[in-house]
Amino acid sequence: MSLKPNGLARAAVRFKPASFVGTFVALMMSALVVAACGVLLETGIRASVPAERYANAPVVAAADQSARVVADTVDGPEVTEYPLPDTARVDVGLAAKAAGAPGAAAAVPDFTFPVHGLPAHGGDGPAGALTGHGWGSHVFTGTALSQGAAPRAGEVVLGADAARAARTGVGDTVVLETADGRAGFRVSGLAEAGAGDTAREGAGGGGATAWFADAQAPVLAGHPGRADAIAVMAEDGADPHALAAAVEKALAGSGAQTLTGDDRGEVEDHGLAYAKETLFAVGGSFGGIATLVAVFTAAGTVALSVGQRTREFALLRAVGATPRQIRRAVAAEALLVAPLAGLLGCLPGIGLAHWWFGQMQDRGAVPEAVDVHVSGFPLLAAVGVGLLTALGAGWAAGRRPARIKPGQALAEASVERLRPGVVRTVLGLAAVGGGSVLAGVAASAAGADAANASLGVVMLFMLAVALLGPILARLCAALFGLLLRGGGASASLAAANSRTNSRRLASAITPIVLAMAFASTLVFMHTSESHVASEQLRDGITADHVVTAPAGLPADAVARAARAPGVDAAVGLLDTQVLVPVRGGGETSLQATSVQGVSGSAARLARVQDLDVREGSLDRVGEGRVAIDRTLATAADVGLGDELPLHLPDGTKAAPEVVAVYGRGLGLPAVTMDRALLDGHVTSAFADTLLVSGGDADSLGALGEVTDASGYALAQNVDREFGAWANYMMAAVLGGFAAVAAVNTLVMTVLDRRRELRTLRLVGSTRRQVLRMLGWESLLVSAAGVALGTAIAMITLTPMMRGLTGELPHVPPLLYAAFAATAGALALTAAILPARAALRERGA
Repeated sequence: MSLKPNGLARAAVRFKPASFVGTFVALMMSALVVAACGVLLETGIRASVPAERYANAPVVAAADQSARVVADTVDGPEVTEYPLPDTARVDVGLAAKAAGAPGAAAAVPDFTFPVHGLPAHGGDGPAGALTGHGWGSHVFTGTALSQGAAPRAGEVVLGADAARAARTGVGDTVVLETADGRAGFRVSGLAEAGAGDTAREGAGGGGATAWFADAQAPVLAGHPGRADAIAVMAEDGADPHALAAAVEKALAGSGAQTLTGDDRGEVEDHGLAYAKETLFAVGGSFGGIATLVAVFTAAGTVALSVGQRTREFALLRAVGATPRQIRRAVAAEALLVAPLAGLLGCLPGIGLAHWWFGQMQDRGAVPEAVDVHVSGFPLLAAVGVGLLTALGAGWAAGRRPARIKPGQALAEASVERLRPGVVRTVLGLAAVGGGSVLAGVAASAAGADAANASLGVVMLFMLAVALLGPILARLCAALFGLLLRGGGASASLAAANSRTNSRRLASAITPIVLAMAFASTLVFMHTSESHVASEQLRDGITADHVVTAPAGLPADAVARAARAPGVDAAVGLLDTQVLVPVRGGGETSLQATSVQGVSGSAARLARVQDLDVREGSLDRVGEGRVAIDRTLATAADVGLGDELPLHLPDGTKAAPEVVAVYGRGLGLPAVTMDRALLDGHVTSAFADTLLVSGGDADSLGALGEVTDASGYALAQNVDREFGAWANYMMAAVLGGFAAVAAVNTLVMTVLDRRRELRTLRLVGSTRRQVLRMLGWESLLVSAAGVALGTAIAMITLTPMMRGLTGELPHVPPLLYAAFAATAGALALTAAILPARAALRERGA
């Protein structure tokens, strides 16, 4: 009788479903994770936002909103783009050149900037916030005058809402505060804001809008001679693409980019660039790790499934099956299970991607206008990865039973081989050696280098656990067996079982190690950083009062606070970011770094803020001179007296001298500079924070919201919530996947032991004794998995945190206990429930 491989595969699936159900679940879960990350990665690649403000302007000319780093590679120069923290602007004079392009009806320079000055609802509280524009923008926004005339120099057109709030009308004078200072403006008219002006209220303003003369607007915005963008209107019948080409030719050599379609939306919403970075990080970087973990776990489950059928393969070899037929049978089983599991896993994967994406939108990390993109590519990749994993793992696990002699196969099916394979052992030891070397590298590195090396540490040690699993399992069984001696006959039998069946024990331990290692690394990395940042912030803010305002503080806030009774010192801080070149992994990248622009002397700053200066002095901070955090100094490879190359918020290059190095740049901004260095390089010229020493909180209430140092620290910690959520989410995905794999593996191993459990019952063991034995075994599995996972996490986190924070990892005891208890509960449940079902079967 001829043996048909496909018939063997179908029969195996039909008559031994437990192993295949476990394989099916593992492959389905891997497809879920790969599909979800793939959908988010594709969304990041294809993400765009439709033009709203510039919807009626077919062509927009704007500056490049990214900084670039060019690296020499074997394939030639490689360019990497980094989004700018603020808006890069173009020369106002480009409008005249663009207007001269064939097909252009008009070219209007556009300005958007914050304005203060109108009392909110006529009260005596903080100044109301408006969004300022040049009046020329009404050509493409649809804004129209309802009363009066267009503004000239010294005049303003107010929106109807702003006029009602200020109780003013045409001909009245209002006092407004801009980057150019406080001045009176005559109200020349009132207007109804068009769709382009109401689509997005920028620059920190609210719904109120004010329009100024185009000639005066760039000065009021704080960027004389510069415009946010140039909106080009087309003549009737002109082709937008031809117009774009003509404008591009007219502006050649200016550095301005010519944009059409959804590309115009990126000029309006700078959040899109950061959203793409976030989606790339989740779908690409994290997705790559998640895919490796999914493949790693699914391969282990497939190998376990094949290994559990060693006896069947031995019998097939004994009755004449050839090695090729055995290998083909294993491959056919993969082809039967993997595609269906992959397809079913893609459906919840798409759902997970939508939910994850929605959560990022709710937290402001992704603009509301961006949509999820789902195509066949990530789904095909998910199914393909599962299929290749099943084929590869099945081939590797089936090589030995297909290759050895039938008699030897039957002998090995009855008694587990104690000695692991030479190749497997050598590779496992190599992984241990590589992980140890990388741990040493991470311990001697700092910043991104330490983090990158630590990622390799966790991956290599996880590989070592998988390869050396039987050896580690036997060691754990021997160690915990000593502790189980006092647990009675059931505990002793559990220890003996674990020592004898180390491969089975290893297959159960590995997913728990995986879950514990990755979840602990991701979660405790955040708790460690947050702990150090909170301590630095709490110790660094020595001010008695902290004043903040959502739309920025009044320009004279520092002077007014200094005049308040009892005030010793008042310092204003403008918070923003700069891009600093740092070295990591042998490559240069631009790191977005927090910066505070200080309005006030170093002596006053010392009274309200303790930066923990390690070298140099803050007294020298001023024009062309800055102070930086020590971690940034290490990452950028600069020291006292060196120049720090950086890109200011709008992309302008600068190289200030480092005159001080301090130690609290994680909780406080990593760069401290004079406020004047940021003039003309930020959209909002208004300070964000006012630190005050002495005085009474009531006297500062007119400036903004007043709190003390502890309240301010709490608010700053809340602002870090997205980073915490992102880490916890990634830990939940990886840890949850590994936990399901652990449960799946334990259920498979228990169901495969039904004959053993029946034998124990036949020799006189009660159901309670058998279940107690399995309980002790599950305790051993969870304890070993937690211990090994914790060891890997600590080996990973210690050098990483030393490099990033200079401190040891901070592990909250209750959180760690929750992880360990969850692992124990899952192992116990996954062992006891299927065992109860098996013992209820007839004959048990």
